[in-house]
Amino acid sequence: MGDPVSSGQALTLRRTPLYAQHVALGGRMVPFAGWEMPVQYKGIVEEHHAVRQRVGLFDVSHMGRLEVTGPDAAPFLRSLVTYDIAGLAVGESHYALVCREDGGILDDVYVFRPAPAEGGRPLASGGDERFLMVVNSANADRIRNWVQRHLPPSLRATVEDRQAGTVMLALQGPDAQRYLARLVPSLAEGLGRQRGAEVSLAGVTVFFSRTGYTGEDGVEIILPSAAGVILWKWFVEHGVQPCGLGARDSLRLEAALPLYGNDIDATTNPFEAGLGWVVSFDDGADFIGREALLRIREAGVQRHLTCLKAQDRGVMRAGYPILHSGRRVSELTSGGFSPTLGVSIGMAYLQPELAAAGTELEVDVRGRPLRAQVVQRPFYRRPKAG
Repeated sequence: MGDPVSSGQALTLRRTPLYAQHVALGGRMVPFAGWEMPVQYKGIVEEHHAVRQRVGLFDVSHMGRLEVTGPDAAPFLRSLVTYDIAGLAVGESHYALVCREDGGILDDVYVFRPAPAEGGRPLASGGDERFLMVVNSANADRIRNWVQRHLPPSLRATVEDRQAGTVMLALQGPDAQRYLARLVPSLAEGLGRQRGAEVSLAGVTVFFSRTGYTGEDGVEIILPSAAGVILWKWFVEHGVQPCGLGARDSLRLEAALPLYGNDIDATTNPFEAGLGWVVSFDDGADFIGREALLRIREAGVQRHLTCLKAQDRGVMRAGYPILHSGRRVSELTSGGFSPTLGVSIGMAYLQPELAAAGTELEVDVRGRPLRAQVVQRPFYRRPKAG
């Protein structure tokens, strides 16, 4: 999600088109990555449980949205990301990374090849192809500039920033599909996991994807701002719990999903972060960072992003030192209380010999040692339906 803005910074915070709705619902607004966003409404724990047990609604309009179109859109975008997105079929999507030449992670992104809406804007025209790339809010400007800077004049592709003028919602939880069925019955039956499609609703083209950042089933929705306000109100009026950034963070931590700026950044590479599965070499594409990542894979990594679970009462936070036999060996990249598990959990980079499940460690919680144990990733896995 990106880094929160320091309260001491003097800058004008941006607001999403849903700002007035957040205030009206009692949302506690805080600075976050240059935006004024709700951290909670009724409370982080209550909102967390709503998503795990029923359904919750997030405003994620602060996320960047870049559209790449043109006959050369596929090879151009493939040159920028680690995954073989050129091999995606229409309607498919995949998680990917944007890396530097040295293999450091500039951002983790989601790339969609949308299925077009009937009567809506066509997916292809005159050989054009269209992709949508969703990026972290804190990195939106940097990645947009990175993409534009690496677009050679010889390639027939254009890059458009779709963030302004649109709203992005995340409807997450076991009941999400039931609400989708009420909204778009045909789509609810045909939208598979990690797929995206456009639908024409009341003359408005709306993009739905069965993706999210909570560890639960759900959909993410992109649509024009005015229609987005109407849809937000519809969900809330029909019993969906609005959720803030606090619950979004605790949910993603339980699912061991990395947070850019904490668990991954330009000083980390995909293999040590456990993200080697989104690095494609077999298609032979030459993407930025390819040679460095090949060397890293061959040499092996000296640390692994690892899950830690507290064995005593106390809350682990990002930045707290990790000790082994009284010696500092690392620090937490993420940490907090898990409402689902009822204990504190966290993530950290550990040497391979310490990263095995069952390893006993201590976390320095403001001068008090807290016993913690390495556990398998993730902390929480969604129960299978049925």
